[in-house]
Amino acid sequence: MENLQKEIVSLAKRQGDLEDVVLEVMERRESAQERAAELTERVGAVQGKVDDATARRDAAFTEIDGEVATVSKEREVVVGSVPADLVKLYEKLRTQSGGVGAARLYQRRCEGCQLELNITEVNEVRAAAPDTVLRCENCRRILVRTSDSGI
Repeated sequence: MENLQKEIVSLAKRQGDLEDVVLEVMERRESAQERAAELTERVGAVQGKVDDATARRDAAFTEIDGEVATVSKEREVVVGSVPADLVKLYEKLRTQSGGVGAARLYQRRCEGCQLELNITEVNEVRAAAPDTVLRCENCRRILVRTSDSGI
């Protein structure tokens, strides 16, 4: 009888320990579920931001594609009015110069290489006829003269 009572006490203690373990597991499970819900909510918020950014990117691509089409048409019209040898030179320079074959001459400075023309070059530009194709001595791009050229 005494052994049975010890066994009952031992089993009761064991049952209490197991109940404590079960409670601890349930608490951890609840904490994990809360964390999972929080992370799911954060994922949803981030996904919303990604979707918004994607929509803005796609709209920008559409706008850029439209601008490219418009500029390409305008370029075709301009190319048609420029002598073929000048277009050929421009395309060659554009290929060699990273996409820019002509640069504006602004206040005696080439906007292609950002260097100011020396006095000899300025005098050559002043002496040249308005329809003469001038090139920068530094970057070799075609210089486009404007009223802001300072010449």
